[in-house]
Amino acid sequence: MSEFIQSTINAGVKTITLNRADKFNSFVREMALAFQSELRSAEEDKSVRAIVITGNGKAFCAGQDLGEAIDPNGPELTKIVNEHYNPIIELIRIIEKPIVAAVNGVAAGAGANIALACDVVIATESASFVQAFSKIGLIPDSAGTFFLPRLVGMQKASALMMLGDKVSATDAEKMGMIYQAVADEQFEEVIAKTASKLAAMPTKGLGLTKRALNASYNNSLDQQLALEDELQTMAGNSYDYNEGVNAFLEKRKPVFKGE
Repeated sequence: MSEFIQSTINAGVKTITLNRADKFNSFVREMALAFQSELRSAEEDKSVRAIVITGNGKAFCAGQDLGEAIDPNGPELTKIVNEHYNPIIELIRIIEKPIVAAVNGVAAGAGANIALACDVVIATESASFVQAFSKIGLIPDSAGTFFLPRLVGMQKASALMMLGDKVSATDAEKMGMIYQAVADEQFEEVIAKTASKLAAMPTKGLGLTKRALNASYNNSLDQQLALEDELQTMAGNSYDYNEGVNAFLEKRKPVFKGE
């Protein structure tokens, strides 16, 4: 385990914390690989039913540590993109468990796009999102060009990426970039309640929902309807579906197992 990543598991929720607070949680290779390892561990651990990603200190994540990027002895940009960020984004989308981005401060560059790839993004009102790439002559990576236009529209996305404007969490919520901006003093409570709620829900159904949403980016309507049919059958064969129906009929609170 790297000192740059911390993780805890509590009541079905795994919290992964980016831990380079003195560098605004910017990524270096060791940190990126350790982050991937923690995501894979969360995927494989059946006791984990929801995942929270957050940062230590004042920032969520400032993206790539530029000192490493320009170091002649460090990894080249193509290696950084292909071995650091692409696998992170793929894991966030492939893991069939709900992933919450708890954005506690500025999310810039790859940090912003890692957050936007998550299933639920909740930020403090003091947090902000910045597509910082254009300021140093790069293009948005970490699937920013994939997710941001789908969240806010092509015109808004292209302007934010080219101009590099800082977007407050409140404005990000208004434009549909994130799920919710909450008062700083309420942030930890909201994150805990949201993660606990997700961890107690029917994980199998949530995972299949995520699979359907992923496929919707490329499917035709007919293909998506066929996939919904297939996935609904799978969901209908789960323990949690049976429990949910029985609890409804018996007028009691369901106890899901995530199976």
